[in-house]
Amino acid sequence: MPFDSEEEAVRIVNDTPYGLSGAVHTADIERGVRFAKRIDTGMFHVNDGTVHDEPIVPFGGEKSSGIGRLNGDTMLDAFTTVKWISVQHGRSGFPF
Repeated sequence: MPFDSEEEAVRIVNDTPYGLSGAVHTADIERGVRFAKRIDTGMFHVNDGTVHDEPIVPFGGEKSSGIGRLNGDTMLDAFTTVKWISVQHGRSGFPF
């Protein structure tokens, strides 16, 4: 899809119900990172492909692209519940 400015590109990209991943290829890395920060996606890659998944990095999207994040600590938080279980061997002394 053609566009005339970076502002228009940001508008076009963000004007969609989806936001899983995006990528931009550029010789100016800092500009690419600034652009990435303006895009409503769960992941964005500068000078890399849009499909990039590592087990320690949260994977997921924004808007209609996903229901949260998977992988890493995020996965542990999403699929576990912290529970404290104590075991007393013998009789407890009261008061403590």
